[in-house]
Amino acid sequence: MTSGFLSTNVFRGLAFRVLLFLSLALLPIGLIAVVQTREIADQNLSNAELSLLAITEQASALQSNAIQEAFGAADALASIVNLIKDDDVSCSAFLREYQETSDLYTVISFIQPDGKRECVSSGIPDDVSRREVFMKMIREKERMASIVMNPMQSKEPVLVVTNPLKVSGELIGFINMSIPERMLAKVANPEIKVPPAAMLTFNTQGEILTTENGRTVAESELPSFAALKWYVGQSGRVFRDVNQSGKERVYAVLPIVPGVVYAMSVWPTDSSLLKAGSTTALSLFLPVAMWIASLIVAFWALNRLAIKHIGKLSRQMRHFALNRTLPRTPLGGVVPTEIVNMEQAFIGMAESILRDEAKLEDNLRQKNILLKEVHHRVKNNLQLISSIMNMQIRQASTQDAKRVLQRLQDRILSLATVHKSLYQNDSLTRVDGGALTNEIVNQLLSVGLPSGSGVKIIQHYEAIQLDPDDAAPLTLLVSEAITNAMKYVALGEDANSFIDVNLAYTGAESAKLIVKNTTGGGQDEVGTGLGSRLINAFSRQLNGQVETNEEDGVYTLCVEFHVPLQSKEVYDY
Repeated sequence: MTSGFLSTNVFRGLAFRVLLFLSLALLPIGLIAVVQTREIADQNLSNAELSLLAITEQASALQSNAIQEAFGAADALASIVNLIKDDDVSCSAFLREYQETSDLYTVISFIQPDGKRECVSSGIPDDVSRREVFMKMIREKERMASIVMNPMQSKEPVLVVTNPLKVSGELIGFINMSIPERMLAKVANPEIKVPPAAMLTFNTQGEILTTENGRTVAESELPSFAALKWYVGQSGRVFRDVNQSGKERVYAVLPIVPGVVYAMSVWPTDSSLLKAGSTTALSLFLPVAMWIASLIVAFWALNRLAIKHIGKLSRQMRHFALNRTLPRTPLGGVVPTEIVNMEQAFIGMAESILRDEAKLEDNLRQKNILLKEVHHRVKNNLQLISSIMNMQIRQASTQDAKRVLQRLQDRILSLATVHKSLYQNDSLTRVDGGALTNEIVNQLLSVGLPSGSGVKIIQHYEAIQLDPDDAAPLTLLVSEAITNAMKYVALGEDANSFIDVNLAYTGAESAKLIVKNTTGGGQDEVGTGLGSRLINAFSRQLNGQVETNEEDGVYTLCVEFHVPLQSKEVYDY
């Protein structure tokens, strides 16, 4: 199947084959360029993701410091509170003193496992066992951070940092550090040249702890595919998703306190920090563009150096084949030497062909002249014989002798007519059978039918192209048929007699001769039958069949014979 596909003129052309092999030669280089470009693009994308994580870390640095400081303070206070937890007054005084020395916390407290909070910096003991935040502490029993919108003592939304107090693996209680949300909002983050669409922190339960531009904006920019808690395991990476409004966003997740608090930044896809994607597409396009450009340059060079000149040489050859004329302006100038040599070889060959054809035409013209001269002399000799026979007819003593000589004269004149047509025709190979038959019939009728005979003559001839070998038997056949018709046709004005001669094609290589005549005026003597035998003999020479019929006073002679487009075998008799 491949060979058939490549066998068309387009795929067998020089340009296609050169481009094909050049493409195969450049393919390894192109693949190497694509692979290297892909690696560079992946590296750029990785660098862009690292940049987003670095900016996320930078943007959340101050909130991260505040939360980490709270966890560190809770760890430090836990060891002291464990010593004085039984003295509620001393414990509360200690926590109040620490809270007053720091302007970051509103309430610092120690919560017992049963939910009672008697060691508290505010000095107001209470019971938080029914509070949701305490239930999460008992359930998790690990460090945690949570947001409380309506605390019992702070009277404003706070971020509660919880650190469990354990002794020998046994839970003693929890140290809670309450950081007011307004204090975190006042923290001035470093300026970022390309700010994110949203910046927030969240805990392992997926609760938003802090935001930079409001909770409403942060919640609208959250990923729509899954809750925040599902991205805890994806910390330290960048991914794409759509936000709650259906817009595509790029998210960067980074741990602040591993296993406790995480930071997330949200970026629009058209951010300048994410141009690596478009650079990747351009980088992949460049090797392909270079490959195509190399093919175009190669094809242009090949066309300019070879194909264009080869095409011109081919047109010169076709023009010579059709018109036998040499090119007026030969190739030259910047044409390669090899193609110039090809053109010179072609011109030399063409000149040799023209000389040989001129010699052949001269020889053929001389032969045609000789053949025409031969036919002309044969015609003259036959006419001379006819004239001698005419003299003999006038001197014949009997009517039978005159008729025999007259029939011989008609046959000789028929042959003379064939040779006359041959030397008058430009082509010596084909003869117009219709014109030849018309001349023979008119010649016989003008001599054989007396004036006032009353016989109606009907003639129809087509231009049947015959070989000279077929023209002679056809004329002799027509001569015998017309002579026979004139012999038996009734004469007189009231006889309603006619002679109908028709020669026409019946197929691509077949023709038919039909001669009809009325009967009733024939002679009483019995004929010799020579005419019928001659008609049959001439028909066999034409490779035809003779059919005769007489009905209602009309005699019909029909001969259908073969008219080959090429030379045919002639049967002798």
